[in-house]
Amino acid sequence: MLTEVLVALLVGGLLYFLVQRSRTQVLRTEDGWWGAGAPPDGGEDITIRPFTVSTSAEELEDLYRRIDQTRPVPSLEDSHFTYGFNSQCLHTVLSYWRNGFDWRRQVDRLNQYPHFKTTIEGIDIHYLHVKPKTVPEGSTALPLIMVHGWPGSFYEFYGLIPLLTEPSDPSHLVFEVVCPSIPGYGFSEAPHKKGFDSVCAAHIFHKLMKRLGFQQFYAHGGDWGWLVTTNMAQLEPRSVRGLHVNFAPPSNPGLPITLSIMLGRRFPKLFGFTDLDIERLFPCMEKLVVESIKESGYMHIQATKPDTVGRGLNDSPAGLAAYILEKFSTWTSRDFRDLEDGGLTRKFSLDDLLTNVMIYWTSGCIVSSMRFYKENFGKGLYAPHSKIPVDVPTGFACFPNELMHTPKLWLKQKYRNLVAFTPMARGGHFAAMEEPQLMAEDIQNFTKIVEKKAL
Repeated sequence: MLTEVLVALLVGGLLYFLVQRSRTQVLRTEDGWWGAGAPPDGGEDITIRPFTVSTSAEELEDLYRRIDQTRPVPSLEDSHFTYGFNSQCLHTVLSYWRNGFDWRRQVDRLNQYPHFKTTIEGIDIHYLHVKPKTVPEGSTALPLIMVHGWPGSFYEFYGLIPLLTEPSDPSHLVFEVVCPSIPGYGFSEAPHKKGFDSVCAAHIFHKLMKRLGFQQFYAHGGDWGWLVTTNMAQLEPRSVRGLHVNFAPPSNPGLPITLSIMLGRRFPKLFGFTDLDIERLFPCMEKLVVESIKESGYMHIQATKPDTVGRGLNDSPAGLAAYILEKFSTWTSRDFRDLEDGGLTRKFSLDDLLTNVMIYWTSGCIVSSMRFYKENFGKGLYAPHSKIPVDVPTGFACFPNELMHTPKLWLKQKYRNLVAFTPMARGGHFAAMEEPQLMAEDIQNFTKIVEKKAL
């Protein structure tokens, strides 16, 4: 009798586990109000307004005056980028910014795509909306929202957008691209109240896509954009047709991940580890702990007291450039720390790097962008979304120099419908900006898989 009861309990428990695992869990949230003061009576304005990036002589004169008055501090001998942004390299960057960089020309480049603003939950949301010029007969453009991270901006996608909206290969899918600025970044208004985290951003971006007439769409993200688009897939899985990311650190490590860290070096095949996985993960203390400590100081500051350091950066173009561009050095390749110039122009042009910095400078958004860390980490490491799996078809582009390496086994703990996992030939954290061609190809391949499965 006892044996029969135990068997029944075991079978019942197994069936319960399988049913729960197969059931799509949905993240819950509510509408918010992030504008100043109380919500107005009668609802908010839902009109969509064209927006143009602009500048002025006064804006440039103020910038030049501040650059001219910077107080340089010499770097230590042979320190390169190991102490942070090298002072001699910063002098070179500032000299070009002051005397060679043409912001007016870059403003024209920014305006080559249509910009818009619309008010959602009390704040103005800025976004690009790029429609293809031509769509092959018998097909339709696929809507795609692409979300940036920190310290990037919508500008990261400027090299990628034409490859998706105007592909040269007639067999490729054609996309209609929406690139919003996360609230508090770039030209999106910053929240006026505490608590605006990735789930709030995801909720607002769902409203944006619906306002634009898209009931279903694809989503792509890296850095914070990974979490925002992941939350979008968790909030409304039926709306997100497919999710493509290039950054996905484990948010809630369980037994499989723990065992793979403990035993993966000795038994790599047991966990499906590749040579790259072994190289990037082991020895664990050095690769996962020490390296993370070396590169996460900014995160501790921004997750606790962002306004303090942010206030100084908002006043100093030299400080802002050093703080942002140091990430474009180290996060592109850790080896760049040992170079005098940080390898900045090995993957990017100074014009592109300074355009991104100018988006932060002219909008005055560095403080509000840093607050996004406090709002997300301030709620603890185990927010509700960290425990909810993603059942939307997912593709992952695994770039070899990504800041944090994520093996396929780790991804599958969160993304249960992983339909594509691509080891990329080269590239780091800012992959869309660094390797737009590779990123476009992977988005194409992933989307074709999803579209084929849907037939």
